[in-house]
Amino acid sequence: MTSATLSTPVRTPSSAPGGRSTGTRSRVSQRSYVRTLVVLDTAVLSFAVLAGYATRFGDAVPRGSEIPYVLVAPALVLVWLISLKALRCYDDRVLGYGADEYRRVSGASLRLAGGVAIAGYIFDVGVSRGFLGISFAVGTVGLVATRFAARKALHRARCRGDGWSRRVLVVGDTAHVLELVHTLRREPYAGYAVVGACIPDALLAPVPQRLSDVPVVGSLRGIPEAACAIGADTVAVTASGELTATRLRRLGWQLEGTGIDLVVAPALTDVAGPRIHTRPVAGLPLIHVEAPEFRGARKVVKEFVDRSAAALALALLLPLVAVIALAVKLDSRGPVLFRQTRVGQGGREFGVLKFRTMVVNADALLAELVARNETNGLMFKMRDDPRVTRIGRLLRKWSLDELPQLVNVLLGQMSLVGPRPPLPSEVARYDGDVARRLLVKPGMTGLWQVSGRSDLSWEDGIRLDLYYVENWSLAADLTILWKTFGAVLRGRGAY
Repeated sequence: MTSATLSTPVRTPSSAPGGRSTGTRSRVSQRSYVRTLVVLDTAVLSFAVLAGYATRFGDAVPRGSEIPYVLVAPALVLVWLISLKALRCYDDRVLGYGADEYRRVSGASLRLAGGVAIAGYIFDVGVSRGFLGISFAVGTVGLVATRFAARKALHRARCRGDGWSRRVLVVGDTAHVLELVHTLRREPYAGYAVVGACIPDALLAPVPQRLSDVPVVGSLRGIPEAACAIGADTVAVTASGELTATRLRRLGWQLEGTGIDLVVAPALTDVAGPRIHTRPVAGLPLIHVEAPEFRGARKVVKEFVDRSAAALALALLLPLVAVIALAVKLDSRGPVLFRQTRVGQGGREFGVLKFRTMVVNADALLAELVARNETNGLMFKMRDDPRVTRIGRLLRKWSLDELPQLVNVLLGQMSLVGPRPPLPSEVARYDGDVARRLLVKPGMTGLWQVSGRSDLSWEDGIRLDLYYVENWSLAADLTILWKTFGAVLRGRGAY
């Protein structure tokens, strides 16, 4: 996603009938989603408090206690909800995308737990620590889990085009507007729906214009009016020679009190948040970008985690590996394993291991099928490849053919998470940018795996690989591994 700087949100009714109607529907949808979250949070917290009481005391009322738990329990739920509200866990800026929502929910719960513990100690209130500990543990986990489930439902609705999303007016030069529109639409679940564009006066025509399928609704001189006319709740400003610092500051003033957020999208893209630090210098919000990390302590930890997890997985999956090997042997003539030369970190070649999923003379048949290639770029992909065996189609659908690559991970040739391991013929045609994929070890899975696999275009696959190379982290690796299970179960893009 494009990096953005957000202003203080404010609201205003739209001036044009169409804009007012659509903008109102968007706000109603957003409020409905927030109300749903409040109801879910209330249910989770009520269950957590009941679970804490039942686990600590059972069905009996605690004897000898002066604490009226029948009042303490609902009071704790109410204070917990107030804490979530106070720490802006229902702010529409953080709902539906990014990790900030989970951090705020967890932080509000932990702060309240700490506050209750300190208050109980200071005022010598004898509320059961077991009751509080179980309630806060169950409640915190439950809040994060329900927020995750609600977010997934919202993402599915957004991808269908009927979920709550921000209505965005994109402002800037034509080329930069088109680039930002493409970036936002690449991830519709993020919730930024582009509804119009404003471009410089010199580029306006006397007839209605469209940039791709985005209507041009005004020039850079009438941005607030254009936003109100189409019911936009967000103005996204990208690069433009006409939008000087003074004019951009004045635009912020014009949007004050109108209910429209201001988002500034710098030209810097595909850089993750942890590498970006905004520091005010002489009144300028300078964005400092840290260099990617390709060595050091974190790399050592990643290496240790990779090899340890690979060894454990091989031990646990040995029976499954034996069954698959037998099935491959019985299905068609040829070896069980297929060893293919791939290029790893630093351009070093190694033999990647897979269960054989094609006939033994697959390479010789490739020349006859090149004209039927279904992907662009340097890879060959064919949905109904006649070279794939019967058991091979099943193994590819569930990615079981890649289990032997755990041996490559154990040997240090691959990582659990990383870019797709390329063929030497692909690497020979790399340009300078694409070659950055070789700065890290290739992975058994990666962003390409959880984002569509073979359904991705060559350009999108490269973009995801480069994003990983530049922004990898242990937390991101765990997230990708978790998402891999879902991608494998759905079988999307597996052929």
